[in-house]
Amino acid sequence: MERWVLFAIISMFFAGFTSVIAKHGLTGISGELGIVVRTCFVFALVFGFAVISVSFSEVQSLTTRNVLWLGLSGVTTTASWIFYYKAIKDGEVSTVALIDKGSFVVAVIGAWLLLGERITPRVLCGGALILAGLLIVARK
Repeated sequence: MERWVLFAIISMFFAGFTSVIAKHGLTGISGELGIVVRTCFVFALVFGFAVISVSFSEVQSLTTRNVLWLGLSGVTTTASWIFYYKAIKDGEVSTVALIDKGSFVVAVIGAWLLLGERITPRVLCGGALILAGLLIVARK
């Protein structure tokens, strides 16, 4: 198994637990306050990780293009988190998490348009299955 696949699987488990843990943390407070508290922890932990693992020469290699695209990614992440927390505050985590995973379809289309990645029959079939599952679970 390639390392990136292992990393993706580990990410999947943490992401799955994140929603359940967050739902508990939102008890008695707004989704907005919850996202602020969560983001403070994320910032501190990621900053600490960077101090340990990123060299000064790597920081110096940052370009304006890197900062622009990563900054835009930060904006879209922020919007995603805000609306995700609003959704899990009132909705079922299982349904919200599945709808959120519909982002796979958006990512495939974006990667095709912006990065020139191919949409293979395997990816098309997987995306269709994700959408079908999303519709089945989201329908009451």
